[in-house]
Amino acid sequence: MKERLEEIGSRLRELRELSDITPEDMAEYLNISAEAYTCYEQGKLDIPASKLIEIARKFDVDMSLLLTGDEPRMNIFSVTRRGQGVEVERRKQYRYQSLAGNFVHKKAEPFIVTVEPRKEKPSFYSHPGQEFDFVLAGTLKLYIHDQEVMLNQGDSIFFDSSYKHALEAVDDKPAQLLVLVM
Repeated sequence: MKERLEEIGSRLRELRELSDITPEDMAEYLNISAEAYTCYEQGKLDIPASKLIEIARKFDVDMSLLLTGDEPRMNIFSVTRRGQGVEVERRKQYRYQSLAGNFVHKKAEPFIVTVEPRKEKPSFYSHPGQEFDFVLAGTLKLYIHDQEVMLNQGDSIFFDSSYKHALEAVDDKPAQLLVLVM
């Protein structure tokens, strides 16, 4: 995993340098500390999926280029077989699997997200755009804008993801959901 983080960091640094942007400017754009951003580039810190999406938008590249180093090639359709999506372990509390990594010029990023039960409260985050979550298995508690929403298998929610939000698996069982980030 560390080698993969270093590869992603190296691609990030190369894109930033080619774009003549300072690490401080990137940190400000991402609303994080310059130290955290430098750790991203050095492969010392996991990059949240929401930040990867923001970085990809900033550089006008597909997120899969940051993750794999390969440009997406498909422009009519892209099939991802069960279990074959690119793993994106960008937040300790969630596991992401990208479902359209090889499709070029996506208007949304689809993921399968697994939320493991944890003893501590989840960390809140926000990102530009909108998000659609559909619960495939388990039960989730979604925290958003001072609200708590319980979601069971088959339930969905669509929301403005610029508001701080977090997911928590309930009943000591993992939950899995389809997430579209737009």
